[in-house]
Amino acid sequence: MRKTILVTGGAGFIGSALLRHLLSRTEHAVVNVDKLTYAGNLDSLEPVLSDPRYTHEKVDICDAEEVARIFGRYRPDAVMHLAAESHVDRSIDGAAAFIQTNVVGTFTLLEAARAHWLGLEGEQRRSFRFLHVSTDEVYGSLGEEGYFTENTPYQPNSPYSASKAGSDHLVRAWHHTYGLPVLVTNCSNNYGPCQFPEKLIPVVILNALAGKSIPVYGKGDNRRDWLYVDDHVRALLTALERGEVGETYNIGGNNERSNLEVVQEICSLLDELVPDSRAAPHASLITFVTDRPGHDWRYAIDASKISGTLGWEPEENFDSGLRKTVLWYLENREWWERVLSGSYRLERLGLAGGVA
Repeated sequence: MRKTILVTGGAGFIGSALLRHLLSRTEHAVVNVDKLTYAGNLDSLEPVLSDPRYTHEKVDICDAEEVARIFGRYRPDAVMHLAAESHVDRSIDGAAAFIQTNVVGTFTLLEAARAHWLGLEGEQRRSFRFLHVSTDEVYGSLGEEGYFTENTPYQPNSPYSASKAGSDHLVRAWHHTYGLPVLVTNCSNNYGPCQFPEKLIPVVILNALAGKSIPVYGKGDNRRDWLYVDDHVRALLTALERGEVGETYNIGGNNERSNLEVVQEICSLLDELVPDSRAAPHASLITFVTDRPGHDWRYAIDASKISGTLGWEPEENFDSGLRKTVLWYLENREWWERVLSGSYRLERLGLAGGVA
């Protein structure tokens, strides 16, 4: 059955992948609510911009009046809330925007969704869902062993993760207090095409192609579980369609690597795919830099709940997903050159007031 899905942050990295998936593989109509900050890029939505089922509302989710207008106009059957400030280093340099968007914006959206839901009747009210997309960083840092589960206590360690933890708690509170039918997902590190070039994998690719130094924090031994973005959006739609109201689902790729291993694998791929590069061997560009303040050492997701109860599994392993990602950046130079023509220049952020 065709539904209208309101997606916040649909011009971002994960949001654009979700919209491309929804409009190419389902019959749903999509309302993209995105104020187009530095990380919002309509170029990433080029394949769907002419689809009559697609609508873009350039609105800040903190603007209660405008958000209420959107709910009243489009009367969505579901909300998929991805809009967020999401880069740890930027949160270290300026936390205020993260509190405003991630906490205040989520509150504003919840209130509008609750008012809308209360006005629905019959099957539309019974089937309405509010899916909140969050991060594994809310759980803090792991030691050598163990995995984050849905029952892991929260222990956020950066302004970014603290703001996301706050938004998670608000969503659960609106369910338990008001009955709003919500779901929460917490994912591991995403990667893939169209990622804004401030995150590790695109920074490494683009610096290496330019023959610039590749910065690696500390010794490069911080570990992450990597999730290919298309696998993530399939999991989100699975949770929306089949998840149990009030439940949390952790989404991971079962691809744990150290940061240095990720960088080295990218360098090896570039040596293979760009053999005539004057920067080869690209691993010679690796430069170790002072670690990020409060850098969590290890994240790893136990995704057995969404796998066992909803039947979702990742389709990409890290080797296949990384090859697809590197090839995409090699084949889509125009996309990332347009991004880099703005204010972002692959500079290092998150120095916490000048720590060298």
